[in-house]
Amino acid sequence: MPVIARFAPSPTGQVHIGNIRTAIFNWLFARHEKGQFLLRIEDTDLERSTREAIDTLLECMNWLGLDYDGDIMYQTKQLPVHLAAAERLAQAGHAYRLDPGDAKSPLYFRIPYHCSDFPFVRDAGEAKIELAAGSAVEISRSGLVFRTLGAKGKVAENQYCLAGFLDLTVLDPAGQVLFRLDESNLPQILGAVEPVTIQNAAALCFRRREVFYHDLVKGDLSKPLDSMRDFIVIRSDGSPVFHLANVCDDITQGVTHIVRGDDHVENTYRHLFLFQLLGAQIPVYAHLPMIVNAQGKPYSKRDGDAFVGDYREKGFLAEALFNYLSLLGWSPGDNREKMSRAEIVEAFHIEKAQRSPAQLDPVKLASMNGLYLADLSDADFAALVKSFADRRGWFAGVDPDLFRRTASLMHSRTKILTDVESWGYFFSADFTPDPKAVRKNLSAPGIWEALSELRARMEKVEDGAFTAGAAEALLRALEEERGMKQFALNQPLRVVVTGTAVGAGIYETVELLGRNETCSRILRAETSWQHEA
Repeated sequence: MPVIARFAPSPTGQVHIGNIRTAIFNWLFARHEKGQFLLRIEDTDLERSTREAIDTLLECMNWLGLDYDGDIMYQTKQLPVHLAAAERLAQAGHAYRLDPGDAKSPLYFRIPYHCSDFPFVRDAGEAKIELAAGSAVEISRSGLVFRTLGAKGKVAENQYCLAGFLDLTVLDPAGQVLFRLDESNLPQILGAVEPVTIQNAAALCFRRREVFYHDLVKGDLSKPLDSMRDFIVIRSDGSPVFHLANVCDDITQGVTHIVRGDDHVENTYRHLFLFQLLGAQIPVYAHLPMIVNAQGKPYSKRDGDAFVGDYREKGFLAEALFNYLSLLGWSPGDNREKMSRAEIVEAFHIEKAQRSPAQLDPVKLASMNGLYLADLSDADFAALVKSFADRRGWFAGVDPDLFRRTASLMHSRTKILTDVESWGYFFSADFTPDPKAVRKNLSAPGIWEALSELRARMEKVEDGAFTAGAAEALLRALEEERGMKQFALNQPLRVVVTGTAVGAGIYETVELLGRNETCSRILRAETSWQHEA
């Protein structure tokens, strides 16, 4: 059977990385299986699913190369299909209104009492629930209401669907049967508006059934039917809820595999019944683990950049973000991390997705982006960062050749394009030094004298001879003459000429700055910073 997967977002603004990761996994799954990847816009939230929000989503998908097959389905266009499905369910006795006399009363889907032969329902044996002493049990078409004692002795009210209590008997404290639900009274219960109340109940005895399915990611999953409730499918305003609309649209699109976040695991138990009673083939499910922060909590804006647009604005490359998110909760099974799109498609098996939450590591993501930037030629990298800097108004009027040479020097050290903002010291001496760097590197006895002597020696070097090698030789010779440790002058020199303790190789840095500019900056530091060290 050809695979048909879908991405069904509800665009309401910016695109969260968790949502786009779901799209990526669906895309990879469909492309690996040589099937179809469909796009459905669940735009029923008319206030938030604006044209702008939808365009933001489409632009994001286009940027990441997530092409889809066929036309986009817009859920609002499917309203007649949803309402027709609800009417079919109601006509077949699988849906009811709490108040049958009120046309605006919400329409509930009834989990069918007779469902033992459904392919996803199985017998789980005899069960008994002890009730709070002297409590009442209420039975109606909307389910069973009963009270139990909680862990701290507090009475808790429970309400679950009638289908969860096959062959139900309600017992009194002496074990005598107060009520029995069977074929003789079931039609009456299902048709009654007012509940039947059984007083002085002590226990519920019934045959437990459970709903089960095999998840391609999480394995075998199951849920007791006596822990489920009937649920609304049409609101009082006449609009369909997510459950009905989602299932109907999957049926319309012929979806064979549903890959989505594991926050939908509970919904799947409900959806199985809808597929069954609407006469459709039940899809295969795969629920992906959520994306979490270092503390194991759902990743949000508080933890850093949580939207695709944030990463794009900071200069992450689309292929790098695609690569990283593909590996966030999935692995090819070997040590590969940087993989081309074609390699990921070839290796992708949804069954290899991890079951546990996937932790987003911003540092690792930045490193991945750095690998993709490193693949660019110096010329392409320079053009990219120049365009990025120009859009932000950085370094206006800088000599193009100086910018190109700076880009070449900083190429291997750049992980994300916003790093370029820190290049300012290459183009101007008008910077404020890092106070910590000054105190740490310029406070040792004799440092300023050594820097002054270094400046004097640099001034004697011919213009064309002031290279990285020449600068290194000057530092080593001066350190040896003054009895200093080797490389002791590297960081002090870096701080006085750049204002920071990190950067590219210091010898290459001063070569790029040139002899005169380097000496001028050392002199400025001598006259202005010594009191800060």
